[in-house]
Amino acid sequence: MICSVKQSVSPTINGSDLFLRKKPYTARPVLQLVPALRKPERLGLVSVSRPLHVNSVEKLSVGSVRYREDRIKCEAYEAADQSKPVEAAETKSEAAQKLKIGIYFATWWALNVVFNIYNKKVLNAFPYPWLTSTLSLACGSLMMLISWVTRIAEAPKTDFEFWKTLFPVAVAHTIGHVAATVSMSKVAVSFTHIIKSGEPAFSVLVSRFLLGESFPVPVYLSLIPIIGGCALSAATELNFNMTGFMGAMISNLAFVFRNIFSKKGMKGKSVSGMNYYACLSMMSLLILTPFAIAIEGPQMWAAGWQTAISQIGPHFIWWVAAQSVFYHLYNQVSYMSLDQISPLTFSIGNTMKRISVIVSSIIIFKTPVQPINALGAAIAILGTFLYSQAKQ
Repeated sequence: MICSVKQSVSPTINGSDLFLRKKPYTARPVLQLVPALRKPERLGLVSVSRPLHVNSVEKLSVGSVRYREDRIKCEAYEAADQSKPVEAAETKSEAAQKLKIGIYFATWWALNVVFNIYNKKVLNAFPYPWLTSTLSLACGSLMMLISWVTRIAEAPKTDFEFWKTLFPVAVAHTIGHVAATVSMSKVAVSFTHIIKSGEPAFSVLVSRFLLGESFPVPVYLSLIPIIGGCALSAATELNFNMTGFMGAMISNLAFVFRNIFSKKGMKGKSVSGMNYYACLSMMSLLILTPFAIAIEGPQMWAAGWQTAISQIGPHFIWWVAAQSVFYHLYNQVSYMSLDQISPLTFSIGNTMKRISVIVSSIIIFKTPVQPINALGAAIAILGTFLYSQAKQ
């Protein structure tokens, strides 16, 4: 009876089978509240000596409490270790950027000082500021054309609209450049730059009364030391000249309009600072050349050139070349720095540049300076610094 039952057993288990046969023992899985976490084959590769984040505990086994703790700790250490290279890279990037800005400023100031020295030497021996200004623009334009042809620098992609918006900027730049050169041909370099430190006052007045812009009260208050310092310096200047004074004032006004036209016209233009200034120099050269010929002329230039060569010698040619090259280089570096720094940083750098030019020119040319005159210069420069802070 029993045997026949055993032989007729089918894959389907009937209810009587539960009583008639003894089922073999099979190990039952341990009840788990959550799925077990599969252990990695090579746990030793994971570092356990660095603190990190907890990734996830959703799939950890309840029965593996100790392994769960180790896993949490290992993942935490690994994540923290990965964050360290990112922080180190950011620190290196910031340090490199600060170094780059410092190099820009040092180069900008040095080139500007050298230009002002050679420019004043040329104007003392060859008092023709219109030709001197033209040579500066011509030299810079030639340098950039050569760099584009030889592919040292990438030529900008421009169109008619670009040159159309650049034209008023070039007109203002030409007037400002010639006026500053005329000023330095009549008065000391230090005096010209003291007066030119009053440019923020012109900027606020033009923006307020012509453009309708308003400024915070600290901005208006910062104009008091600027105007007062320039007035005190002008009143106590030993070698005061009205043409030199007016040249510096006109230069301030022209450069204010240059900045206004540049901001309005160049929005959305993808031209680098170096190429933008190169295009500006070329258009300014085209504008200035006919006026320089009409006002001074080749006959005056030839006579003045012979006189300068007889008095100075061949060194005069080097002076002319140096002032032309360094004029373009210092302006080019200043425009390149605008791509890297904020307007506030640039304004502070421009203030420090004027200080370096004033001090160096006084030392090199042995310009006599009264204490009251130096006080006026210091007040004007301090006001310029306060203006840059209040404007931001």
